[in-house]
Amino acid sequence: MDERDWPGRELSDEELDVAYNVRRKAGEELFGQLMVRYRAESDKAVEGLPGAPGLVYDEASGERLDVWGTGDAPRPVFVFVHGGYWKALSRADSAFMAGMLHERGVATVVPDYTLAPEATLEEIIRQVRASIAWVWRHGREHGLDPDRIVVGGSSAGGHLTGMTMVEGWQEALGLPADVVKAAMPFSGLFDLRPLTRVYVNEWLGLDVARAAGLSPALVAGARRCPAVITVAEHDGTGFVEQSRRFHAQWGGELLTVPERDHFDVVLDLGDPESLVSRRLLALIQAL
Repeated sequence: MDERDWPGRELSDEELDVAYNVRRKAGEELFGQLMVRYRAESDKAVEGLPGAPGLVYDEASGERLDVWGTGDAPRPVFVFVHGGYWKALSRADSAFMAGMLHERGVATVVPDYTLAPEATLEEIIRQVRASIAWVWRHGREHGLDPDRIVVGGSSAGGHLTGMTMVEGWQEALGLPADVVKAAMPFSGLFDLRPLTRVYVNEWLGLDVARAAGLSPALVAGARRCPAVITVAEHDGTGFVEQSRRFHAQWGGELLTVPERDHFDVVLDLGDPESLVSRRLLALIQAL
């Protein structure tokens, strides 16, 4: 690991803040409107869907997940991990793809995790991995196929998706190394070292060594599941660079979605004809 090779390492602290402060880039009015859309479109998507909301997946933390869009036989499952820079949002804001997927024979699982700063990032990662373990162990009881798990997430959820893609954690939980069959991180953070120099570290409290150890790009290992690494055309420059670098390391597909920004790109998962939905469905259908 080259300690000097940080994404944006040549930038000043002020320039790094611009690269990663996508809320300020969007503006408070638009940001607020989009957060309302997250909840409203999630509520609409799950209305009347078969499923099992509010299941405890991790006894240690008591955190819960929702299962949506099950059918008569076990279905492939898309586990979506919400963003919010590890300190905001919830599973209730994050099911806007459930209706679209249900109509195409795919179930959706949306886990909560304890938000920072109440939980450390190490604990948040542990919880998200525990949600994958729950799907693998208990999925069939709820109409899920544990052999067809695809993980995705947006922003901080893209980082957490990356931490389920990498090697080195599955064996301790009694899981097969390939438990995550494919992945689709949106606007992910794959090298956390730049965040030690921006406002996000107020609630993460990372030093460089911890940030490196919690970075998918730095702990990736040799195995590579199929992945569509997705970023918006008008995303924050830090997120664009992180996605480009991670794709160069991981492989798979780098998908830059035109005319979208950091917050609205993932909402396209509610539209079956959108570019991101078509790529997600292709990932799932290839399993």
